[in-house]
Amino acid sequence: MDALYPRLLVEDFDSAARFWTAALRDLLSIEPVKVLPEAGYANWDLDGETVLVLYARRNLAMTIGTNTLPARAEAQDSAMLVLRVAEVDTAARQLAAHGAAFLTEPQDRPDWGPGLRTSHLRTPDGTLIELQSY
Repeated sequence: MDALYPRLLVEDFDSAARFWTAALRDLLSIEPVKVLPEAGYANWDLDGETVLVLYARRNLAMTIGTNTLPARAEAQDSAMLVLRVAEVDTAARQLAAHGAAFLTEPQDRPDWGPGLRTSHLRTPDGTLIELQSY
């Protein structure tokens, strides 16, 4: 049983599925377990544990009754996907090659923790990502 895993609610499922398929192939050498565009659902596992699930935001909005609300509002980010990687600079270049936009270039963050290096990117669908190594 998976105790915790990230499920990203995405506005553009096809774009997000393409990005994460390529990104997770490069970062973890894994392929999606399933990609169901008609259901707006995709998932990736590693060693039998869920790594990431995508779900179409509109589908969940209809389920919980928020589909009449705006899909986007001007606001600060309220969530971030943090990925620990072996090499921040390489991982950041790989994600950028798949369409992620740099918000902060790779840099050491000694004030955040000993040996910590990070970079922040935004996926084509808008998800905020922090890459980190330590």
